[in-house]
Amino acid sequence: AGIETTVVPGEFVEGVNRMDITLTSSNHSKNVFLNSQFEKKDNNGKVLGTTKVEKPIEVLMEGADLDTYKVINTPCSLDINIKEDFAYLFVGHWLPGDIGEDRKNVGLLVKAFFETFKNKSKKPALILKTSIVGASHMDRDEVLKRINSIKQTVNSTDLPNIYLLHGDLTDTEMNELYNHSKVKAMVSLTKGEGFGRPLLEFSLTKKPILATNWSGHVDFLNSEFTSLINGELKNVDDSAVVKDMILKESQWFTPNSGEIGHYLKDMFKNYKKYAELGKRQAHFSKTNFSWGKM
Repeated sequence: AGIETTVVPGEFVEGVNRMDITLTSSNHSKNVFLNSQFEKKDNNGKVLGTTKVEKPIEVLMEGADLDTYKVINTPCSLDINIKEDFAYLFVGHWLPGDIGEDRKNVGLLVKAFFETFKNKSKKPALILKTSIVGASHMDRDEVLKRINSIKQTVNSTDLPNIYLLHGDLTDTEMNELYNHSKVKAMVSLTKGEGFGRPLLEFSLTKKPILATNWSGHVDFLNSEFTSLINGELKNVDDSAVVKDMILKESQWFTPNSGEIGHYLKDMFKNYKKYAELGKRQAHFSKTNFSWGKM
């Protein structure tokens, strides 16, 4: 998958140069490797040369299994008991970082969802298929604690419901979740993806997607058929830095807050328009990003 930011560590580049060929899963990852160059110095600080990619590096996208991820009409075997008829779905880990700084941007999504639909007479739901590390009770409780902490920052007692789906699911169960009659769209405010597999898998259900307009997933999310949120590149926050991987001097994507609210409200209000685009994205994904194509 490579990297989700704008710079890979120098050790990554040196590793690539020890290989005959390196395969990344997106054009984003390939370009970041090619654009990452470093001065190599001796112990006295003398510049010995520039470290950059010298060996072949190519893109091999992560195709979806069309036998598993597809439209199904059978009832979902998962016990998902929500009262709303319209739910947005997020799938991904809740990684380190303050609100608006964690890589998958789960904190910002929770905050934006509360703020967008607070005090509204009709509200959608948000299903978070997430965890921090694994499927333990402690992990689940920490996720619930984070959601509640963000909830306390919203100036309203009339808020939309957020449901947590926690624990491991099989590929078949994930496809059932994607096809659930109350799951109407997928949303991801991710700051960076090496590829973004759940977005590709979900697209094959013919339902609409709302995602950020940067990094690996824009290889397969066609801007004509998907709602892509614009924004800007900003430095990785200290709270999200990962030693020897997510570097402080690198950047990733910050979505425009106004566009987040606009698309969340408009997709809920004018769903038929977005659903038609979802069908076209499904055809695009199936045609160009299958295992066969890979």
